Amino acid sequence: MPERRTVALVTLGCARNEVDSEELAGRLAADGWQLVEDAADADVAVVNTCGFVEAAKKDSVDALLEANDLKDHGRTQAVVAVGCMAERYGKDLAEALPEADGVLGFDDYADISDRLQTILSGGIHAAHTPRDRRKLLPLSPAERQGATDVALPGHAQEPAPQESAPADLPEGVAPVSGPRAPLRRRLGSSPVASVKLASGCDRRCSFCAIPSFRGSFISRRPSDVLGETRWLAEQGVKEIMLVSENNTSYGKDLGDIRLLETLLPELAAVDGIERVRVSYLQPAEMRPGLIDVLTSTEKIAPYFDLSFQHSAPGVLRAMRRFGDTERFLELLETIRGKAPQAGVRSNFIVGFPGETEADFAELERFLNGARLDAVGVFGYSDEEGTEAVTYEGKLPGDVIAERLEHLSRLAEELTAQRAEERLGETLSVLVESVDESVDADDGEYAAVGRAAHQAPETDGQVLFTAGEGLVPGLMVEAKVVGTEGVDLVAERLGGERLEEAGR
Repeated sequence: MPERRTVALVTLGCARNEVDSEELAGRLAADGWQLVEDAADADVAVVNTCGFVEAAKKDSVDALLEANDLKDHGRTQAVVAVGCMAERYGKDLAEALPEADGVLGFDDYADISDRLQTILSGGIHAAHTPRDRRKLLPLSPAERQGATDVALPGHAQEPAPQESAPADLPEGVAPVSGPRAPLRRRLGSSPVASVKLASGCDRRCSFCAIPSFRGSFISRRPSDVLGETRWLAEQGVKEIMLVSENNTSYGKDLGDIRLLETLLPELAAVDGIERVRVSYLQPAEMRPGLIDVLTSTEKIAPYFDLSFQHSAPGVLRAMRRFGDTERFLELLETIRGKAPQAGVRSNFIVGFPGETEADFAELERFLNGARLDAVGVFGYSDEEGTEAVTYEGKLPGDVIAERLEHLSRLAEELTAQRAEERLGETLSVLVESVDESVDADDGEYAAVGRAAHQAPETDGQVLFTAGEGLVPGLMVEAKVVGTEGVDLVAERLGGERLEEAGR
């Protein structure tokens, strides 16, 4: 019997990329590939790249070069780039980075097994010529659902026909159960998993290139989101995070812009799911009904990942966005009036073309009044293909760097203060990792989890000094007794819910 082909998936960037990697993993596992964690143990290393900002692109190139080095020292025979950077630059990336044996775009995902086999066998699959993916779907959202010939990573909308599908899928691979159900293979054992709600974006923010390579907005059907959530629950997942470029637009192409409000309670009712989190919300699209569902539905996290970006009206208009400091503060007041413990995070760009000192001071005023739980701050840089590249009034690099440093320090102080406001609160915490060998006297923590106001990777954690009785996937009640920056130190309370992942 020939030796099984092995492949490792290295994922960079956001949670959307993580979902895409698990779709690729599902397709590969279904076609007989053996998935391994370490790229050094793989015949092929597939790097799922990020193409959002310069720092992310650099990280992606570094990961590709690091994987290429393995060809001299380990089993690795080929290195392949996929993901946003590969899609965005295509043949240009292939020419600039000959260390990559293949550069595959989104259109290659459905045939990923054949593509990797060709490359592994010494063949060449030509990198694609990048194109504006916004032009692939109809202009009218209502007409997009019938466009089955457009590749939508994470949707897996073109599975093999049922009669030709494998009779017995490998253990851990989600079955094809409908025209849009994904083949998916989990790449870790975390009790948290992301689920794609939609792909693409119809907004035209002047600084953002994402719609050009992710395409126009298209929703997944509720039945597919529910089916995938049920499968994840069967795999031991306790929390799902709904991801897309813009979750507040969900349903507009399905004839109901309020579809998210009806879908969320159904997801929360899935057996085994303890928490549903919604990410990527647009402040200008927040609806009273959506706020009500997010703040009052059992098992729905009162969590608001709001893309403010700035608060000075002039800067926001130049960004082709809406709102101002007062309207944003009113939105936060409405949310906290319904759920005082609600978590709020956001990202901001400083040094946007034309940003004055008064604009920067206005952004500071907003941050001081917003009481955000988590803040990301980025300095403006030109992104090729965006409208902002053509703007006049570009700020000098040292001014942008100074403002970035100043606002980052302020954000760090304010989010630490917000964490201190939670002292004494009782939180429902999902345990994610436990290490009972640590010594609490040395300042180490025996267990780590997250509360409803904390999304994975970005928003801080809950730290437990004692790990006895805690296991990953357990939801417990805990009291906040200390803080470390944005992280909370907590003690487990009695009477907690004892549901465990997979038990």
